[in-house]
Amino acid sequence: MYDAIFFDLDGTLIDSERLAMQAGQHAFGTMGHHDAQDLLHRLIGIDLPTASVMIRAAYPEIDLAELNSHWSASFDTAMQINVPLKSGAHALVHDLASRHPLALVTSSGREHALDKLERSGLLTAFRAVITREDVSATKPAPAPYLLAASLLNASPDRCLVFEDSEVGAEAGHRAGMRVVQVPDVIPATGRFAHHVAPDLHAGARWAGLIS
Repeated sequence: MYDAIFFDLDGTLIDSERLAMQAGQHAFGTMGHHDAQDLLHRLIGIDLPTASVMIRAAYPEIDLAELNSHWSASFDTAMQINVPLKSGAHALVHDLASRHPLALVTSSGREHALDKLERSGLLTAFRAVITREDVSATKPAPAPYLLAASLLNASPDRCLVFEDSEVGAEAGHRAGMRVVQVPDVIPATGRFAHHVAPDLHAGARWAGLIS
């Protein structure tokens, strides 16, 4: 039914967006900005270079290096304690990997993405890992998903994408793929999704991957 199946990482397989939001609020608060929640919501699914531009636009005088230092330290501390997976993600991914080619498509950097995948026990399930360093344009551009399809010799219109964010769903949609959106912190509009599911298993059932 599908040539390949693609998963986003943060917020889709790993329950890390809430940790990132908490770490971001702590970082902004440490620097005297306690009104950053709306901005943090808009940063979900955005790659780091683009996020830096958005932060600079909202807070022109902010010291980005100091902010990122506080943010990374808080987030890394939480992730070192545990890499929290979404419910059923480990079993689902490994089950699908036994029957379909899988790729991981993320806007994170490669080092952090591989570390999360390895420590969560998901790395061996994926035939390819595409990060922001592999493409000239990150999500919501379709380039990351089109590269994943190329690496797995798959036709884009026969690929299935699992995403949590609007940015990621748009990327899969623009790549001409079937998109299942499983919203995390922010509710989904459904604008770019073929189906909005309450969790990964419900999305997989709708797509005909499991019974």
